[in-house]
Amino acid sequence: MRAYFRLGPATLVTAAFIGPGTVVTASLAGANYGYALLWALLFSVIATMILQEMASRLGIVTGKGLGENLRHLVQQPLLKVLLYSLVVAAVVVGNSAYQGGNLTGASLGADAIWGQQSLVLSLKQHSGLNPWSLLLGVIAIVVLWRGRYQRIERFLIGLVLLMSLAFISTMLLTKPDLGAMFSGMLLPTIPSGATLTVIALIGTTVVPYSLFLHAASSATKWHNQPNKAQALAESAADLRTAIPLGGLITLAVLSTAATAYFGKGLQMENAGDLALSLQPVFGAAATYLMALGLLAAGLSSAITAPLAAAYALRGLLQLSPQWFRLSWLLIILVGMLVSSLGLKPLSIIWFAQVANGILLPIITLCLLLAVNSSLLGTYRNSLRQNVLGAAVFAATLLLSGRTLYLAFFS
Repeated sequence: MRAYFRLGPATLVTAAFIGPGTVVTASLAGANYGYALLWALLFSVIATMILQEMASRLGIVTGKGLGENLRHLVQQPLLKVLLYSLVVAAVVVGNSAYQGGNLTGASLGADAIWGQQSLVLSLKQHSGLNPWSLLLGVIAIVVLWRGRYQRIERFLIGLVLLMSLAFISTMLLTKPDLGAMFSGMLLPTIPSGATLTVIALIGTTVVPYSLFLHAASSATKWHNQPNKAQALAESAADLRTAIPLGGLITLAVLSTAATAYFGKGLQMENAGDLALSLQPVFGAAATYLMALGLLAAGLSSAITAPLAAAYALRGLLQLSPQWFRLSWLLIILVGMLVSSLGLKPLSIIWFAQVANGILLPIITLCLLLAVNSSLLGTYRNSLRQNVLGAAVFAATLLLSGRTLYLAFFS
């Protein structure tokens, strides 16, 4: 009997987009607007499933990642230079900047759980560094250095399940308003001042580097599977499980923040505040579960972000295994430096956001062209898939336009 649910390469996508940025965005959405923006989360999950299905199918059928397929499709020299430059700027430079945030977010979770240990306090006082950033960075390096794909996948599945347990348990402890939750999910509204939060909720879920990650990991996962139809069925079951699970995790964070903050006149600065604020009302268990979820979210993204950048570079530039390893290693080291010293590379992050804003619709369009090309033979897009893909492309175009406008004129 064919499995309807399973966990596989799509779990890497969930591990990638459920990072500290998503946790903070969902927390602020819930704290400031209650459940009103859940429709944006639902849309982002659906859009992610549509795009990631195409990326996975491309990887399975061609046996190559998105980068390799783009290299084959884009032959005009000027277009190739422009596309490669955008990918390097958005995926490689961007993930290097965001890596510091991944490790900092994971550190907040670790600090909420073990921060009062005397050894931790001593290291902070005498070195001026964040010891958690260094330790978590080393863990990310060890996982990627020693792990074959199967081991990395299993490790990330474990982190995603840990996040699920932590965040969903926290939500249940805080007893959300189910009526308001379903209303916010099914009746789209944008409260006054919420436009930026809507963009952020969608933008933290639908990201271009996840397409490189999923296509390459799917090609690796099913490279020995001669039955493409069977591999695609397994991938579909994987998508049905992992991406909605990521949406459920985000919903749990938003719901917890809505219960703890919305309508109570309280201000929240970051997700660490959310973890600490739960204890007086909901007990220590809620605080520790929230902190554990934040730790798992940061660590999972700290592993997948460098890996996605390395996959993109390998595909476009035909990197050798040594250069592939060096590329993700450098990104982790940059993140460790940024996080451990408490730096805020705002100009680099701004640059990465602009590059991402330009890249997302371009990569979406390239993906649509690839899955309609002769590369996929009988597995090309159907009319229904093209209609859905075109709708998501239009949404990414609007999202990116708004992101660029805000980056330059806000």
